[in-house]
Amino acid sequence: MNETLKVLEARRSCRKFKPDMVKEEELKEILKAGTYAATGMGKQSPIIIAVTDKTLRDEISEENRKIGGWGEGFDPFYGAPVILIVLAKKEVPTYIYDGSLVLGNLMNAAESLGVGSIWIHRAKEEFDSDFGKAILKKLGIEGEYEGIGHCALGYAAEPAASPAPRKENYIYCI
Repeated sequence: MNETLKVLEARRSCRKFKPDMVKEEELKEILKAGTYAATGMGKQSPIIIAVTDKTLRDEISEENRKIGGWGEGFDPFYGAPVILIVLAKKEVPTYIYDGSLVLGNLMNAAESLGVGSIWIHRAKEEFDSDFGKAILKKLGIEGEYEGIGHCALGYAAEPAASPAPRKENYIYCI
């Protein structure tokens, strides 16, 4: 089996991260892979915000926790030191699919480099709020963007679980 297929079969969501920061070179490679995701009509509607600043990371985590309705002290990013936020331009008809493919590329690239990842939702709600709009304004990002999701990254604190058996009737051939 080739290496790409091995990565696709091995990748699992990580729910317990070490506090160690992802190496800069690995982060750059993961981000670059995200930019090569397929997009509708090649419009490249998504953007990626890479958050490595602990203070901002913790503020985003707290906002996400509130949106999700969890109790004080819960970290919806499971301690991951890096949060990659994918947003996409609403004016592009395929923006949700485009952003989803970017997230897939980010997670698979991370797996190929030995970096744990997990897709965390509620980016839409975060960036529809004044909280998220302030982040975009601070970065000079203009236009109508919708949050698609977060890719939390870090080194796994424990081994990945075995994959669940694939369901029956997953594939139909004609």
